[in-house]
Amino acid sequence: MLFFVGILLAASGLIGPPLALSFGLAFGLALKHPYPGQAHRLSRFLLQVSVVCLGFGMNLHEVIRAGRSGFAYTALGITFALTLGTFLGKIFRVPRTQSLLISAGTAICGGSAVAALGPVLDANEEEMAVSLGTVFVLNSAALIVFPAIGWSLHMTQTQFGLWAALAIHDTSSVVGAGAKYGPVALAVGTTVKLARALWIIPVALATASLRRSNARMQWPWFIAWFCLAALAASYLSLYLPPAKLALQAMVRLGHSGLTVVLFLIGTGISRNTLRQVGLRPLLQGILLWITIASLSLWAIHTGRISL
Repeated sequence: MLFFVGILLAASGLIGPPLALSFGLAFGLALKHPYPGQAHRLSRFLLQVSVVCLGFGMNLHEVIRAGRSGFAYTALGITFALTLGTFLGKIFRVPRTQSLLISAGTAICGGSAVAALGPVLDANEEEMAVSLGTVFVLNSAALIVFPAIGWSLHMTQTQFGLWAALAIHDTSSVVGAGAKYGPVALAVGTTVKLARALWIIPVALATASLRRSNARMQWPWFIAWFCLAALAASYLSLYLPPAKLALQAMVRLGHSGLTVVLFLIGTGISRNTLRQVGLRPLLQGILLWITIASLSLWAIHTGRISL
């Protein structure tokens, strides 16, 4: 009963993204989840739909500019994160497959990268669960910590959006943190993050080639729909002004969907999840994440990285 009440509250807009996540975490840690598998599948699907809906509130030219500007930073960041993650995995003696999945989840786009690379690496259920659990725990922390740091450092919305896109694991948390910080932060964070998510494709293909794996990869098709939504918004608002109301409704729907996603993500963090993750993979994930977040924050705050 409480599970469905939480979903309704999140969808209604009565609670915002941070509160929805907090309620979800409280539910997951205190109670047994009645529908864990269904909630995971729903959150994944709803996230993709919500991101597409948010595309109706963006201008395609701005999406392309932000994606192009963030391309070099993303390439360097992913290469560095994968290298450092592999090194930390060896130091903490994390099994190789788990180490690669955690590194890829941090470097590219969290749970989506883990889900895409898992079959390529022949990861078993335990390895997938540990990697996803590590990423989800840090994702939850990012939603609370990042906006607080941004405000304390007086970061502009553009700076914060770029930082969130480069340093937060999952698209859902980037969008949630950006929405909390402001509309410009949301736009910048979402576009750069989706450009970063496209790196799933070359990384997965390269991994499959090196391992001679024929596993089927999960393609992030929703990114193409996001771009089409931005294209529609750019020209409909220009040539068909009455369409603005419909576009605004789609954006509001995207925000509501995202809030539900954050509640569902929170409910997936249980005591069993925390026990299953274990200390060594969590230490690898935390140190890798802190390093990436700190370096990217320093580079953005000092003007070495900008859009």
